[in-house]
Amino acid sequence: MTATGLTPPLLVGTAGTLARVVEELRAARHFALDTESNSLFAYHYRICLIQVSTSTADYLIDTLALPDQGALRELVAEPGITVTIHAAENDVLLLNRDFGFRFHDLFDTLWAARILGWPQVGLAAILQESFGIEVDKRLQRTNWGRRPLTPEQLRYAQIDTHYLLSLADQQTAELHRCGRWEEALEVFAEISGIVWEEKETPGIWRLQGVWDLAPRQQAVLKAVFDWREATASRRDVPPFKVLSSDALMALAHSQPETLAQLRAVPSLPHTLPESVERALLRAVQEGKRQTPPSPPERNHGRPPSPEVLARYDRLRAWRTRTAEARGVEPDVVMTNQVLMGIAKANPHDLAELEAAHLLGPWRLATYGPSILSCCI
Repeated sequence: MTATGLTPPLLVGTAGTLARVVEELRAARHFALDTESNSLFAYHYRICLIQVSTSTADYLIDTLALPDQGALRELVAEPGITVTIHAAENDVLLLNRDFGFRFHDLFDTLWAARILGWPQVGLAAILQESFGIEVDKRLQRTNWGRRPLTPEQLRYAQIDTHYLLSLADQQTAELHRCGRWEEALEVFAEISGIVWEEKETPGIWRLQGVWDLAPRQQAVLKAVFDWREATASRRDVPPFKVLSSDALMALAHSQPETLAQLRAVPSLPHTLPESVERALLRAVQEGKRQTPPSPPERNHGRPPSPEVLARYDRLRAWRTRTAEARGVEPDVVMTNQVLMGIAKANPHDLAELEAAHLLGPWRLATYGPSILSCCI
């Protein structure tokens, strides 16, 4: 079944309308939220749409028309205002980066489903299972930065939040019934605390096959990779739309010196303008002159000691047993990163485990004694 009976959402494109919507959200005290960005279509991608829903209305906030989201930013930071998001981490990160959002009370329906051990946790699957709604997956890769938005885009965006409050009510009751409410609150608080951190400029070392290249080939690869990044940034398009990674690797292998040689390189498009071809030749020649790049440490420094690895293995085995008994994925109990942190800290009692700042109060109280038994 498709969601054909929904009242059309209100597209919010003026500051006055946004102010009224924020007051309605404040009065509701609990609303659902989602975002859409143009990450598949821009190098400098950003949030293009914020969807919000109360129990009675759906709103689509056009952030391209309204780059000032100060009122909504202040609202989500208020105590007593609960915001429900599905798979909140990426939304929290981008909202923090683009608009400075910090959430006070968050409910993540994906994590609630994971904590409850639901077999399907994707939103499309949940909407189909719980509400009989089929999502048009063709719009998952649509360009949200293009205006005007189509009726199909508006409906797709509306569905992302329209059912979340009902879903959250269902999950809240089940979490209480299963004794998992405190665990969920701890996870929600962790997600609320996520802030955007600028990542290092993308490098060649993530490309498949780079470690098999000779140092001189790596130097050429870095030169054409840097050219692609600069070109993508200038054009504001994703790097893959400038040149594929396979083409970069082929250039590093063949290192053409003439246009004829360049045009014979496999994986290179045959429709490149000559100006781009010549720019690539210059990049290849520049790479040949450069000192080969220094590879990063693949093990991120000194490897753990045998004692740490033994504790880590015992912790992983405990986590596997615990997850199987609960019927959840292992990382719902604890992530590998946290387990390694505990193995390195080697706590001898609950006070030392707490001082490691790796666990929240619920996990510390629930799993602390078992964890300590693995660290003996």
